[in-house]
Order: sequence, then C-alpha cells, then structure tokens
Amino acid sequence: QVQLVESGGGAVQTGDSLRLSCAASGRTFSTNAMAWFRQASGKEREFVAAINWSFGNTYYTNSVKGRFAISRDNAKNTVYLQMSSLKPEDTAVYYCAAARSILIVQKTPEYWGQGTQVTVSS
Repeated sequence: QVQLVESGGGAVQTGDSLRLSCAASGRTFSTNAMAWFRQASGKEREFVAAINWSFGNTYYTNSVKGRFAISRDNAKNTVYLQMSSLKPEDTAVYYCAAARSILIVQKTPEYWGQGTQVTVSS
C-alpha cells in the first residue's frame, strides 16, 4: 500500500499563489507517477497535472497550463503543485494520486490522498 498525505491548501484571493505538497510513504517503489486531481462542489473529479518520478515528464490539463507547475523531490518522496494566478474557478478539493505509470495515473490512479481544500475568492 501507498499512503499519500496532502498539505498546503487554504483560502486565497484571485491572483494569489499557493503551493500544495503530497508526501508519499509505504510501498512507493510500486509507483512511478504522481498526479493532482481536483473536485469542485457539485462537479466530477478532474485531472489537473501529472509527473513521472523517473524522468520528470509533466502533463497538464489545458485550463491550468502556464499557471500551475508540478514538480517532485525524489529524496523526500514528495510531489508539489505550485499554483499561480489563481482564479475563483480553481476552487476545489485537490487530491494527490499515484500509480505505476504516467498513463494510468491520469485515468485510473491506484492510490489517493484524502484531499485538501483550496478556496479562491474574487
């Protein structure tokens, strides 16, 4: 099993920045990719960004390209999501996810964190 713990959420205003962290523990060797998803109230969970542990390849959904950046610290087994130029529509619960490959983590992650709330006010 892999345990994922998110942190860094909070309430900010439009245009502010925020950095989320996701610390992985347990059988982390079984995963090779991490991702961030988000779920706004009344909406389905959506993919935000993903990164490959080995090579650092990154993928983003169109709505966050140029504003969000996913990165990883292999030594700390931690993935980050740096969010800039935040908008009210970015308000959601943000979830960390992990899987054995970059393709799987974007579609059907094998492990999930508990989520952290991000609220952006205008």
